[in-house]
Amino acid sequence: MTDQQVPSDLPEPVVRKPRINASFVWLIPVLAALVGLSLVINAWMQAGPTITISFQSAEGLDPGKTPVKYKNVVIGRVTAVTLAKDRSHVTAKVSLEKSAEGFATADTRFWVVRPRIGLGGVSGIDTLLSGAFIGADVGESKESRDEFTGLEEPPAVTHGAPGKTFKLHTDDLGSLDIGSPVYYRRIQVGRVVTYQLDKDGKGVSLQIFVDGPNDEFVSKSTRFWNASGVDVSIGADGVKLNTQSLATVLAGGVAFGAPLGPHDETPAEQGAEFRLFGEQATAMAPPDGEPRYIRMRFDQSLRGLKVDAPVEFLGVPFGRVVSINLDFDEKTQTFPVIVGAVVYPQRLGRAHDKLVALAKARGDDAQLSQMMGRLIEHGLRAQARSGNLLTGQLYIALDFVPKAPKVPYDPMVKPLEIPTVPGSFDKLQEQLAEIVDKIQKIPFDSIGQNANATLAELNRTLKKVNDDVLPEFKTTLQGAQQTLGNANNALSADSPLQQNLGGTVQEMQRTVRSLRVLTDYLGAHPDALLRGRRADAPPERNAPPAPTSTQEGSKP
Repeated sequence: MTDQQVPSDLPEPVVRKPRINASFVWLIPVLAALVGLSLVINAWMQAGPTITISFQSAEGLDPGKTPVKYKNVVIGRVTAVTLAKDRSHVTAKVSLEKSAEGFATADTRFWVVRPRIGLGGVSGIDTLLSGAFIGADVGESKESRDEFTGLEEPPAVTHGAPGKTFKLHTDDLGSLDIGSPVYYRRIQVGRVVTYQLDKDGKGVSLQIFVDGPNDEFVSKSTRFWNASGVDVSIGADGVKLNTQSLATVLAGGVAFGAPLGPHDETPAEQGAEFRLFGEQATAMAPPDGEPRYIRMRFDQSLRGLKVDAPVEFLGVPFGRVVSINLDFDEKTQTFPVIVGAVVYPQRLGRAHDKLVALAKARGDDAQLSQMMGRLIEHGLRAQARSGNLLTGQLYIALDFVPKAPKVPYDPMVKPLEIPTVPGSFDKLQEQLAEIVDKIQKIPFDSIGQNANATLAELNRTLKKVNDDVLPEFKTTLQGAQQTLGNANNALSADSPLQQNLGGTVQEMQRTVRSLRVLTDYLGAHPDALLRGRRADAPPERNAPPAPTSTQEGSKP
């Protein structure tokens, strides 16, 4: 079928026009605009003050990324970093949040937290992964501010930390630095917060912070000393090595403790000031009291005496040397040495108290000059003595010299001058000089000449003895040896002389026996001297035979 006919009963289409001409596609941009507007309004409502912080460099600062944190909570962000017009520093523009309005005050501190390695320890390690950020510490001020100077180092103590701050005064800083530890009984209880030079330039003031509750151990009588380095001492019981910890050897440190004996244990107040001593022994020593200045005049060389050399009274530390000056005496044309020293009479303890009591009992003025006058009358003198034979160091000793010559003394003369005597080493030098002079006066040349003449004469005598006396003496010894040989031969057992002597001795023995028999007979018959010897009686029977002359002679 080419032509198809449309049925006439079909409905005709009806075209209807929409009432709204806008398309639904435009709803998306509208919604986005509304959301953006709400975000802008919200950001405007949440936005806090904008501040500027100046730093020495922009290290670790990245605009739009570097956050500002307080207790690890983000309170703002760096929006821009610019170089100052004088190129001396950089300025970071920071937008704080609405909730951080209180950080824009006068005593708020800002610093860049980055990894730091020092003698005090390691900090900022977490920034190796998260990146550097600006740390903040808010104070108690209500004064608003929008410009700040950032710290180059993190503060040692943040506001609100429990504890107390104390101020220490010392002659020099030594090896101490910000962050150096503070020890109590070798336990770290605080740190050095800051230090500065005194206005007069004669000392250094340090501020330390002791964490609570350990700050209660700091009382009004607490002593502080510099615990830096190693303390080595040599005594009768050997060598002693003392140090607080390895950290104090490298970075220095401060230690404190209570003095021995009864003391005030009232806790020290916030900001109390103390003296920082150089060592523990000096810190724990009894109070020195009011210092007194004395002067001494020496007429000999004081090579080896230095400023700060000790001054001792009978071996007890009494003060230290503060000045050594050279003077000129027109009368004697000499150059005496004037030594000035500061002494502390209270270091003598009970001796000082008794001297004061005796002075008051006599009605004298209990002044050092009056008391010294009494002691000088009894032989008190100042003497420079050797403290170390190896180094030649000298110290001043106040001691009583027996039979010391009288010297004029006026207690009213200022400053107080103590008479002096030569030191023991100087006396030794004088004695050695006298010995050397006496040795030099010995005529060694004439003695040597006489010794040479004596030796020559002795040489001639020995030569004459060798040439004349010794040969004759040898001949005499040979003759004596021959004579002794002949005598030895004559006295031998088989020599005729020995045989004749033996017979003679036997004859003498027989003669003696005969005389003994005769004397025995005359003792029994004394009349035989007149009548003669009687006839022998006949032998009796059973009678023992009469003893022969030989038997009778054998009787004792």
